Amino acid sequence: MRDQTPQDIQATDFNEEDSNTSTNPHFRQVLDARLSRRSLLRGAAGAAGAGVLGASALSGCATAGGATGTTGPALTSLGFKPVAKSLADKVIVPEGYTAQIIYALGDPLVAGVPAFKNDGTDTAFDQRAGDHHDGMEWFGLDASGKPSNSFNSRGILAVNHEATTDEKLSSFFIHANGGASTLPRPASEVDKELAIHGLSFVEVQSSGKQWAYKASSPFNRRVTSMTTAAIHGPARGSEHLVTKFSNDATQCRGTLNNCGTGKTPWGTFVSGEENWYGYFFRDAKDDDARKKDKQVQALNRYGRKAGAASRHGWESAGPQDQYVRWNNSAHAASAKADYRNEMNTFGYVVEMDAYDTQAPMRKRTGLGRFAHESVAFAKPQAGQPIVCYMGDDARGEYIYKFVSDAKWDPKDASPANRLAAGDKYLDKGTLFVARFKGDGSGEWVELSMKNPVIANSSYFEFKSDADVAIFTRLAADAVSATKMDRPEWGGVHPITGEVYITLTNNSSRTAATTDAVNPRVYTDMKGSTEQKGNVHGHIVRMADASPAGAAFKWDIYVFGAEADADKSTVNLSNLTDENDMSAPDGLVFSPATGICWIQTDDGAYTDKTNCMMLAAIPGKLGDGGARTVKHGDKTVTTYAGKTPTPTTLARFLVGPRGCEITGWCETPDGRAMFVNIQHPGEGTAMADVNDPAKYQSQWPTNAGYGAGKRPRSATIVITKNDGGVLGT
Repeated sequence: MRDQTPQDIQATDFNEEDSNTSTNPHFRQVLDARLSRRSLLRGAAGAAGAGVLGASALSGCATAGGATGTTGPALTSLGFKPVAKSLADKVIVPEGYTAQIIYALGDPLVAGVPAFKNDGTDTAFDQRAGDHHDGMEWFGLDASGKPSNSFNSRGILAVNHEATTDEKLSSFFIHANGGASTLPRPASEVDKELAIHGLSFVEVQSSGKQWAYKASSPFNRRVTSMTTAAIHGPARGSEHLVTKFSNDATQCRGTLNNCGTGKTPWGTFVSGEENWYGYFFRDAKDDDARKKDKQVQALNRYGRKAGAASRHGWESAGPQDQYVRWNNSAHAASAKADYRNEMNTFGYVVEMDAYDTQAPMRKRTGLGRFAHESVAFAKPQAGQPIVCYMGDDARGEYIYKFVSDAKWDPKDASPANRLAAGDKYLDKGTLFVARFKGDGSGEWVELSMKNPVIANSSYFEFKSDADVAIFTRLAADAVSATKMDRPEWGGVHPITGEVYITLTNNSSRTAATTDAVNPRVYTDMKGSTEQKGNVHGHIVRMADASPAGAAFKWDIYVFGAEADADKSTVNLSNLTDENDMSAPDGLVFSPATGICWIQTDDGAYTDKTNCMMLAAIPGKLGDGGARTVKHGDKTVTTYAGKTPTPTTLARFLVGPRGCEITGWCETPDGRAMFVNIQHPGEGTAMADVNDPAKYQSQWPTNAGYGAGKRPRSATIVITKNDGGVLGT
């Protein structure tokens, strides 16, 4: 039972987590004082030829990857009329396109589960679609139900269910009267909420005229916050993952706050655990109970201070193990008898085989522990390591790269055991963090005990690579990584191999902390409300000298902005009414066409338009030039890409009120696109849960899908009326 009163509880935006209080230049001063440049180079040279390298390594920098599965010449112009901004409570797509709703919160996945009533009385959520549909991947099936990379009318959608629409404590739209807003929480409500988080695998099929999900497919599967997972990689067996549930630290339970996704070169699904920290509670005196345990520093760095309210109060629902595990306090004599380490079992990339409903979920600790978004894989090259890119979605956090020890064998593109291939490529490798320089260059800095900065750190005691995997943020702090404006989804351009990472926004960015790669700070008005910082975000573009190498170049592909904003300080990309946007979040390149699809999660521009999805045909790094931005007496030089036009960047979709647009995948021929509409009606007050007239949104019921009027997250499928390839 928590030692906190209901009156202490305050609403918290867990997407605005800001626990990076490090002053990275301080660490640079420390390492310069302790280690010579020569020792740094020598100590960091061990993994895949990468390490701590100087700017001189950037000469002759080439792009990574190369051509992938796209066929024919690269597109030079988009083939649709941009849609206008909109505040309507509906999904809007271009002329000549149709959007159809196919899979929404509460839809049954198993025969015998009742149809969703959508009035707050529904149960059995472990056998229904979860909430807050987010990242998503396509896994094809042929006519006989066998895996297929080419079949276009039947497949499995692997869908993240990130979170819930909540106010105070309760996920109020799934409870009859909005749920309890005080502690202790009723166990029946918590049970629902435990089940609506996680993942779902659902079969979808086209009749030739329309798509539908199959409610009783043998491929349908739910994974929740209670599903057992196997711990893999360097952290397996670590003392910091020991819990009452798994004394040997080889297993854990559940996946939480799953946001971005990825599809591996060997055909599995990977999903990133993002804001897991807010689900846990620590007693107000837990720091004292842990005494000199270094975990106190780590818990604070990961946003979980002693006494702070948890997101839902799950730990208050009763003495049963499924509730007690959310109290992260050190209560017992050792970690084997309590859940002081439970939070350390979250924050990873999880891997699953969409085709195998019996295979357990694996947590790939080698890819680090932070607020993961998507996992963007570079095109695999025979005899070379597997490389992937990831962002840590919180203010002032970092961009990462993982390089496998194993070299790619093309036979693994169709392995007999897909998860065994994941063991091969993801359990052993080296994690790197990005350090950006003011001249448009950068370096990937090794995060392992081979780097003497980490091995000899006075900032945090690292004893092993397991510690680096579990306390990744502290390792990145120690090597002076560059603080970024909320790194979210990443994508690798299928032709150039360049890497694109969305930087959604940063309300903590100030003029004093601006730098070349995060150059803007400004005031933006939303009605009469003043917003400050990097309000609208931007997208950074990176080109590695080689996929596994340490050196890269960078520029900023596009700056989010309102079309009428000042072009010298805010609208640096000269966006127009056809393509202006705020808070880029989801970003995926189409394997079929090479189009870059950009999705927004905006709260700054929503007085003018609901969230949206844009299509882009980016150029190449360096196709623009240097720009200067003045902040009083301070001048920042940055590098902006070529100004997009409505033929190379255009608004393709606008969603219903209160939603975020997120999640994207397509059929192999590029003729059907799946997109998720997350949390429509999020601005509804809990007090109005039983008054549909006061809902911010009534989608998707107002579009003819399902019962009730409570808004629901849902997956839509978009097709071209003439049957053509999307976006062209």
